Amino acid sequence: MSELPFYLAAFVVVLAVLIVVHEFGHYLAARLCGVRVLRFSVGFGRVLWQRRLGLDQTEWAVSLFPLGGYVKMLDEREGDVAPAEAHRAFNRQSVGRRSIIVAAGPFANFLLAMLLYWLVFMQGSLELLPVLGTPPQGTPAAMAAIANGDQVRTLDGQPVATWNDLRWMLLQKAVEQESVELEVINERDEIAVRRLYLGAAAEKGWEGDALEHLGINFYRPAFPPVIGRLVSGAPAERAGLLAGDRVLSLDGQVIATWHELVVFIRDAADRTVRVEFERDGQVDVIELQPEAIQERGRTVGKIGVAVADAHAGRELRTFVSYGFFAAGAKAVAETWDKSVFTLVMMGKMLTGEVSWKNLSGPVTIADYAGQSARLGLDYYLKFMALVSISLGVLNLLPIPVLDGGHLMYHMIEVVRRRPLTERTMEIAQQIGISLLFVLMAFAFFNDLNRLFSG
Repeated sequence: MSELPFYLAAFVVVLAVLIVVHEFGHYLAARLCGVRVLRFSVGFGRVLWQRRLGLDQTEWAVSLFPLGGYVKMLDEREGDVAPAEAHRAFNRQSVGRRSIIVAAGPFANFLLAMLLYWLVFMQGSLELLPVLGTPPQGTPAAMAAIANGDQVRTLDGQPVATWNDLRWMLLQKAVEQESVELEVINERDEIAVRRLYLGAAAEKGWEGDALEHLGINFYRPAFPPVIGRLVSGAPAERAGLLAGDRVLSLDGQVIATWHELVVFIRDAADRTVRVEFERDGQVDVIELQPEAIQERGRTVGKIGVAVADAHAGRELRTFVSYGFFAAGAKAVAETWDKSVFTLVMMGKMLTGEVSWKNLSGPVTIADYAGQSARLGLDYYLKFMALVSISLGVLNLLPIPVLDGGHLMYHMIEVVRRRPLTERTMEIAQQIGISLLFVLMAFAFFNDLNRLFSG
């Protein structure tokens, strides 16, 4: 609960930036096309703040409900227009100009994503290397003989530099094909080729973490279960554990690595655990109760300890940055790839190949906004870019009410050589509003389901 204000603030910033950028795209295109803008609103409903600015005395407003915004233009279909101003009405513009104004909102979102990626790629960031951990038994990664410590060099011949690159390339390939070839190098510098079956992601309807279904997880060094540091006032310190203590068993289960200790404690929230440990050659036993913590919608146990020698062993991170032009090219490619991927996944959702449980609403977005902000500015900007892409793609869908719906009207107008009747558009608007309401309700239901069931 203490993190709620931070998460909420991170979400509000993302939402405000994306709405303003989207609506400013419409506003700027309208002004360039000679259309008068009457109001620029962030949010819907009751107006909380407003000012009139500029030669046209455009009303700039912030309204009560922040999940969206709009730009109201001079339009003869929505009210009386003075004859002297008729040439500046939206409805008087050519189909081409009207389409430019409508498409400018989503285009602004794509442009923002490119700029954000460009900044992040130029600034550079510390990234995890694509080093794989031991896959769970029975998963495709286990059947491909992937072992703890294998570092991926190439995927279907394409170089893989970071863990994020590996994740993204696997997701893309899983949509297109059934398997990939991974060239890996192990800790003994031996190179091997592993064929990984990708069908498991689709078989699960892409529900949850697709890479988890494949058995792909990050490398876990086999650190011994020796305590390096304790959090003041946490369960471990209160029970009497000290730095340097080596945990031998938990509730009689032998603990050989730090990872085994973490997994056991995470599953032991709010119950007493019997801890056998060694200190200065002497074996002793204590009991402690892990503290229950909410983490990504799931209750996990924590006792407030950190592993000793956490930075020992192989280097698992690398600093990645790009020059001005290389960063720009990569930003454009990243935006394009993620736009296409989002569109493909939406299509597969309609055909039933992708579970509708993947649809997320404001609660999930707020959660991810807070998590990314906690990780650092580069993660936060990447998250904002991703949401901006999603917003751009969503708005281009041919659903009445959305920008894509208006573009569809314009295409029909070009074919028919005359606009649709107001009655037809009114019915279409009602259908569009109903569709959006169903989508929002479904997304919100998924949010609540994740929140309470994990």
